[in-house]
Amino acid sequence: MADKPPLPPFDRASALTKVQAAEDAWNTRDPERVALAYTEDSVWRNRDMFLTGRPAIIEFLTGKWARELDYALRKNLWTFDGDRIAVRFQYESHDAAGQWWRSYGNELWEFDEHGLMRRREASINDVPIAESERTIFGPRPPEDHGKEQSIR
Repeated sequence: MADKPPLPPFDRASALTKVQAAEDAWNTRDPERVALAYTEDSVWRNRDMFLTGRPAIIEFLTGKWARELDYALRKNLWTFDGDRIAVRFQYESHDAAGQWWRSYGNELWEFDEHGLMRRREASINDVPIAESERTIFGPRPPEDHGKEQSIR
């Protein structure tokens, strides 16, 4: 099995790197690429859904990004300890009818010794916004990697 650095135990620098890597991957909106960061038997709770394994993750993300159009995400490190990282995030997207949404959430991550996420717990709330209220436009520029984004 190939390692997915950085590996636990995490320090602040490696936790920030892991969070940025996750943000970058999710902003590709490529379910198969994103799923490679998770163990084969990764367990997820996403809102009210419970998933297990990469095939379920790929199916979930494929549907997610078919519904959440022009999705753009920012993740911020909240805390870390050993093989665990907590993040807070927000993303914006619009639905097929053109309604824009800002989604706020928290995630708890647990990693295996190879740096793959074996558990993800996500709590997310959605707020309708006008297109003029958008604050996230595409991936974070490289010069802003590791910087906090205010959560409104």
